[in-house]
Amino acid sequence: MNKRFRLTVTQKRDMAGYVFALPFILGFTLFFLYPFIQSLVFSFNELEVTEQGYNLNFVGWLNYNKALLVHPTFSRTAVNTILNMLLDVPLILMFSYFAACLLNQQFKGRLVARLIFFLPVILASGVIASMEQQDYMMQALQPGQLDGSGFLSGAAVRMFVSQLRLPDQMLTYITSAVDRIPIIIRASGIQILVFLAGLQSIPSSLYEASAIEGATAWEDFWKITFPLMTPHMLTNIVYSVIDSFTSPHNQLITLIRQTAFGGLGFGVSSAMSWIYFAAIAVILTIGVGIISRWVFYQE
Repeated sequence: MNKRFRLTVTQKRDMAGYVFALPFILGFTLFFLYPFIQSLVFSFNELEVTEQGYNLNFVGWLNYNKALLVHPTFSRTAVNTILNMLLDVPLILMFSYFAACLLNQQFKGRLVARLIFFLPVILASGVIASMEQQDYMMQALQPGQLDGSGFLSGAAVRMFVSQLRLPDQMLTYITSAVDRIPIIIRASGIQILVFLAGLQSIPSSLYEASAIEGATAWEDFWKITFPLMTPHMLTNIVYSVIDSFTSPHNQLITLIRQTAFGGLGFGVSSAMSWIYFAAIAVILTIGVGIISRWVFYQE
């Protein structure tokens, strides 16, 4: 009787995956599924508030037409949001991996250093994020608020790197990255932890065998570290894209909220949300589909 219900190794792994995803499935079903469907219904209707609640007047694709063709700034803001994501995600990944490599070294005060690097996640939380908007010191760290007189301003960096005779596209990317340092640091806390966990999960025996064979540190990185870190890189890419698109500092999120409460109404704002959701889904599907081809999973 016991043999009949004995699970194979593959079945145990599948079961562990379902158990790991169960809290999200239950939470989404209980708290988010109804608003999720309701927003889709709102996007095809015109919502009219009454004393008894609200009435829905079906308008079909009219709200989507207003969002894309009538609203003066939605399309431009959506494009700028996607471009900012394409700019921020590579920088966040590079900074997170560099910080994780530093924190993975053996030195005194390593625990304190890890807590300091994780502070941006705490500072980006709800209550402190609201306090941050009222704090003049934090406002000074926002892009566009600097006076441009410091060394880490875009103009100073442009003058410095221009002597290297880099291409104009590379020069623009570097100066934009410097101007966005506060955003990059604030958005890198979770990614640092993921990379740090990945680095610590690599067996030391691989490096020992590599040293016996006479491999260099550069060869260790490309033959051992980089392949084993690719699953964590894929995880961080997906997280960084979603985090960038749902950030409270996202201009498109602010625009959708303003449209709902002070603009064209809930119907158009719901249509904007679903257009935004579809764009995120397409970007993630294409990105994950391409990147997953180079992901190495150690058996």
